[in-house]
Amino acid sequence: MILNARRALPAWAMPALVSLLLAAPVVAPVAANASEGNAAEQLGAPAQPAAAAPAIAIAVAPTIVPAIATTTTATTTPAPQPIAAGPVWTDSDGTWRQAGIASWYGGRRWQGRLTASGVRYDERQLTAAHASLPIGSRVRVTVADTGHSVVVTINDRPGTRRRIIDLSRAAAAELGILARGVARVTITPT
Repeated sequence: MILNARRALPAWAMPALVSLLLAAPVVAPVAANASEGNAAEQLGAPAQPAAAAPAIAIAVAPTIVPAIATTTTATTTPAPQPIAAGPVWTDSDGTWRQAGIASWYGGRRWQGRLTASGVRYDERQLTAAHASLPIGSRVRVTVADTGHSVVVTINDRPGTRRRIIDLSRAAAAELGILARGVARVTITPT
């Protein structure tokens, strides 16, 4: 019987069933001859009701429920790790900045593809790909030559580590670098 139950029960329930069976009290064997009867009955005492068989409960694996944050706090974008091309500096007030070359990506090849964040790439949105900033963080990208800046949301990872950030077509147009394709930029938290 246990072999059949083993096949029918999932793997997580087997240890719980074994522990329940081992913890169950031992029941005395039933008399082989019904004419022997109970010793109390033979002495004329009223028969005691038989003890009820112990109930066996099947243990269910606990469900892990992730904690849901109920409070919203203002978060700052952590400084990128040095795996991206370009050094990271920390100013005297504790804010970080990263300088290097930026490029842009888009067009029919990328439009509608899934990004690292799980959303579809849309070249009309102000988004970017960065090697080490957390997905969903917002940063300001400023062109060194012109001073133009734009705030972008990091939603992807770049295909190359030679540039510090890859901008969407809309972000590149906002900065005025569509024609040349690349530009020297500085990235700062918003």
